[in-house]
Amino acid sequence: MSIAPAKQRELSGFAPRGPRRFQINLRQSGIYIAFAAIVLLFTILTGGDMLAPQNISNIIVQNSYILILAIGMILVIIAGHIDLSVGSIVAATGAVAAVLMVNHDVPWPLALLITLLVGAAIGAWQGYWVAYFGIPAFIVTLAGMLLFRAVTYNILGNRGIGPFPDEVRTLSNGFTDGYLGNIGLGALGGADLVSLLLGVAAVAGIVVTQWRSRAGRVRYGQAVEPFPLFVLKIALAGFVVMFVIVQLARFRNVPWVLVLLAALVLGYSLLTNRAVFGRQIYAVGGNLQAATLSGVKVKSVVFWIFVNMGVLSALAGIIFAGRLNQANPTGGDQFELDAIAAAFIGGAAVQGGVGKVIGAITGGLIMGVINNGMSLIGAPSEQVLLVKGAVLLAAVAFDVWTKRRAGASR
Repeated sequence: MSIAPAKQRELSGFAPRGPRRFQINLRQSGIYIAFAAIVLLFTILTGGDMLAPQNISNIIVQNSYILILAIGMILVIIAGHIDLSVGSIVAATGAVAAVLMVNHDVPWPLALLITLLVGAAIGAWQGYWVAYFGIPAFIVTLAGMLLFRAVTYNILGNRGIGPFPDEVRTLSNGFTDGYLGNIGLGALGGADLVSLLLGVAAVAGIVVTQWRSRAGRVRYGQAVEPFPLFVLKIALAGFVVMFVIVQLARFRNVPWVLVLLAALVLGYSLLTNRAVFGRQIYAVGGNLQAATLSGVKVKSVVFWIFVNMGVLSALAGIIFAGRLNQANPTGGDQFELDAIAAAFIGGAAVQGGVGKVIGAITGGLIMGVINNGMSLIGAPSEQVLLVKGAVLLAAVAFDVWTKRRAGASR
C-alpha cells in the first residue's frame, strides 16, 4: 500500500507549517525597557534637566567615541572573541594624528586617512595572532593594551600635543549649520529646519525598513508581532527620534558626530543583517565547528573583524583627541571596559553568536545616561562605579537567565 506524499512528509517530520506563534524576545526588548526606565528615573531625580536640549547634546557628544568603539566591539563579541586593547589604540592613533597634523603640518584629510590606516595595521597585527597563529584574543589584546600604551608614551612622552585644526574640532564638537533657518514650534520656541527634516527622514527610514522586514518574515511564514503591537513599536521609535531631534534643533542643531554615528549604525546594521560577511560573523560565534564544516573561512572572518576594530578605534581616537583639542598619553584610559560593557548591556551573549549593533548603541547610551545623571545629582564617583557595575552584572545575569529559561521551555 502506497502512502501519499503529504502523509509521508507528515510522518517524517517535514510537514509544512504555518506561521509560528509570536513570542516576545525578552533579551532584545528588555534592554529598551530598561533604558526607558533609567532615563525616566534620572529625569525625575534631576527635575527634568536630564531631557533638557543642552544635556541631550552633551550626552551624545561626550559618549560618541565610546559608541564608535561599541559598534566594533559588538562584532568582536558576536564572533566569540574580546578586545582589551581598544583604549590603548585610541591613545596611540590620537597621538599619530596629532604628530602628523600639529608637528608635521600634514593636511588634515591626509592625516586622518593615514591614522585610519595605522588603526587598520594594528588590527591586522592582532588579527593575525588570533586568527592564524591561534593565540586566544584575550591574551593577544591584553598584550596589545600594554604595547600600544607604551607606543603612546614613546610618541608623546609626558606631554600633550595640540591644538588640532578647526575641521577636526568641528567633527568632534561642532554642529550642523542652519542652512534653511529656524521654524517656530509654538511654546518650544524656534528650531533648526534642516535638523527637523533630518529627523523626519530618519523616522521615514525606520518605518520603511521595519515594514519591509515584517513583510519579508510574513512571506516566509515566520513569526511576527500582532499588527497593533508593530504600529505601537514604530510609533514609539519615531517619537523618541523626533523628541531627540527637536531638542537638538532647539539648542545648537545636530552635532556632526551624531551624523557620523548615524551613518556607522546604518552601515553596520546593513552589514550584520544583509551582507554575507555579517551572517558569517554570527555563524562563527554561534557554532564554530558548524561554520567551518559549512565552508565559512573562519580565519579570514576573525582576521577582518580585528582589522575593523582597529579602524574604528582609530576613528574614536581622532574624535576623542579632537574633542579635547590635544592628544595626551592617558587618553583612552579604560575605554575598553566601557565598550565591552556597552556590548553586553546591549544584549550580546557571553558565548558569542548573539548581539545587534543598535543594542550596543543602546548599551553605550545607558552607560552615558548613568554617568550624566549621577553627575547632575551630584553623586560621588564611587557611587557611579557602583551603579555601572551593578547594571553590567544585571545585564549578563539576565542574559544567562533567559538562556536557561529558553532551554527549559524547549
